[in-house]
Amino acid sequence: MTIIRFDELKAVPWKNGLGITREIAVEPPGASMDDFLWRVSIADVDTASPFSRFPGIDRTIVLLQGDGFTMTLDGERTHALTTPCVPFAFPGEARVEVALSGGATRDFNLMVRRGDIRGTIDVAHGPGRVDTQDVALLHLAQGTARTGDTAFGIGDTVIAPLSVELDRGAIALVVKIVRPRDDHFAE
Repeated sequence: MTIIRFDELKAVPWKNGLGITREIAVEPPGASMDDFLWRVSIADVDTASPFSRFPGIDRTIVLLQGDGFTMTLDGERTHALTTPCVPFAFPGEARVEVALSGGATRDFNLMVRRGDIRGTIDVAHGPGRVDTQDVALLHLAQGTARTGDTAFGIGDTVIAPLSVELDRGAIALVVKIVRPRDDHFAE
């Protein structure tokens, strides 16, 4: 188990260079944008820049802070990402244009290589203990929590948590990663 503090994350340009992202975890470790199996990051969106395209990748995005934005996918379908902590899944090869609903926003992103990995984001509310079976990581979106004797707060992430106790008012994004060889990887 490892705790990654938000203030330790390094800000780097998006794949398309039009925004900033902070990588939390990538598998395999050190993988590039072209060869990861799964990747979790936090992005800052402060302009109506298009999203980077990731062919063959399934993406899930969750608004963390700000008023959010409306996504237009391939010029046809729209989705308002304006409610915090509500996951939205879409294909990485989609052409995504955004219209900000207000000022800058921050969002959480899960990307998995389609056919090799499946990933989900569940939302857990405190107070209470989070079932950490099959959990790759837990990101604290709001409030405070503890794992063992160690406290963590908004923006912090626990990799491979053994047990997490959410305090009252806490909201956590619980990321589960399933590989095809796992018994519960089924169509």
